[in-house]
Amino acid sequence: MNIEQIVDFAQATTPPEHYRPAAEKVLKGDPEQSVRNHYGSPCGQFNTGIWEGAVGQWNINYTEHEYCEILQGVSVLRDQDGNAKTLRAGDRFVIPAGFSGTWEVLEPCRKVYVIFEQAAN
Repeated sequence: MNIEQIVDFAQATTPPEHYRPAAEKVLKGDPEQSVRNHYGSPCGQFNTGIWEGAVGQWNINYTEHEYCEILQGVSVLRDQDGNAKTLRAGDRFVIPAGFSGTWEVLEPCRKVYVIFEQAAN
């Protein structure tokens, strides 16, 4: 292992993967999204990169643990009981595996993500 294997997000040339949530999950808008997964561990359980989302709202169900840092935009995360947390640039938080609710982008959003997905037993 050497210094050339360090992943520098500022210099990464990872092409974006564009997608939308499954139609049955979309509640509002047309939430087109893209992800630039700058690093994936050899075991496939750890990934990190940049996510971007357009205005819209969709259902979420986390099987992974995710650390997020909002770089720009405004989103609202809601749990299944309707409790809400507004997320803005500079906010840093973890969504634990097992969280279900909705993600709503109010202003186009960009975040750094770090995901850990536990291996199936």
